[in-house]
Amino acid sequence: MRAIQGAMIVASSIQIILGYSQIWAICSRFFSPLGMVPVISLVGFGLFDRGFPVVGRCVEIGIPMLFLFIAFSQYLKHFQTKQLPVLERFALLISVTVIWAYAHLLTASGAYRHRPETTQRNCRTDRANLISSAPWIKIPYPLQWGAPTFDAGHAFGMMAAVLVSLIESTGAYKAASRLASATPPPAHVLSRGIGWQGIGILLSGLFGTSTGSTVSVENVGLLGSTRVGSRRVIQISAGFMIFFSILGKFGALFASIPFTIFAAVYCVLFGLVASVGLSFLQFTNMNSMRNLFITGVAFFLGLSIPEYFREYTSAALHGPAHTRAGWFNDFLNTIFFSSPTVALIVAIFLDNTLDYKDSARDRGMPWWVKFRTFKGDSRNEEFYTLPFNLNRFFPPS
Repeated sequence: MRAIQGAMIVASSIQIILGYSQIWAICSRFFSPLGMVPVISLVGFGLFDRGFPVVGRCVEIGIPMLFLFIAFSQYLKHFQTKQLPVLERFALLISVTVIWAYAHLLTASGAYRHRPETTQRNCRTDRANLISSAPWIKIPYPLQWGAPTFDAGHAFGMMAAVLVSLIESTGAYKAASRLASATPPPAHVLSRGIGWQGIGILLSGLFGTSTGSTVSVENVGLLGSTRVGSRRVIQISAGFMIFFSILGKFGALFASIPFTIFAAVYCVLFGLVASVGLSFLQFTNMNSMRNLFITGVAFFLGLSIPEYFREYTSAALHGPAHTRAGWFNDFLNTIFFSSPTVALIVAIFLDNTLDYKDSARDRGMPWWVKFRTFKGDSRNEEFYTLPFNLNRFFPPS
């Protein structure tokens, strides 16, 4: 834990520097609607292994959850109570509660008593005894595991993970803005978000959470499912998370939900995020052979290269990059394990080197360029102005 803390503290500087120095804003000038299609889509498609393969480990819970969530969020979304679309807004909450109670009923009735270990691990609600072993109150504090240790090899490996998080978050930001019916985030807003994300990783390292902060792809998909894009909702949710992190019993109660239930939700939410990426194709000319080539190659390599790295690692117990320099191995293997990262490298390189001067309209640039600056669209002030007059510290560019 102390080594992870040290690596996260060092690696957080990548996003803090790239974000607040506006370097990532400069890099974003090479993006186009065509280049963003495979990146955003693979933010969703790249997580396909967390969907139905996990649902299949406990079909008696996963399948009902999948059908119930789709029914509430789509087929019954027009059901209203006092002019409030209850089922559309609270489809996830209602369906998770119902299936969670159903799973607990199966557990309490002894349905899994003599089932295989894998089935019990994925279906039972009391497998880890989380609720009984969790304390009522536990206040997290910085450096609770002791002083962090710093190692160059660990730091470089974590830096690669932070870079992957940066790219995946960029795709998720674009998807979130589209699902919220907002304008694409201007370059300085995108860079500012990355900087704040770096601050989150720094705090994660100081508090010893073992995982950094990144964009929740599930929440991006949920934004599209519920059609609720208010920042107030996020602020209230953050308050709930802080509350449940202090009251251990309540946090353990939610942690007892079988992961199969979440996997069923992922089948919908990740697919929704992926479809947002595909929607950017409407701003490009897909009759162009150049665009077809870039899109197809970026998609295929974005899926194929990480799969090669996974298969190689599974067989050889180490990644394809296997030199005496451990830090180099960790860095390279981590980068190419990420589908959106590979897609960004391929798509942006091809899009900015292959007949790029004569294909601006085909790439969707006339629509894209006006959103690069904060003053390019009058709606940006409504969507991206910070509260409490904080814009004076982050002036728009």
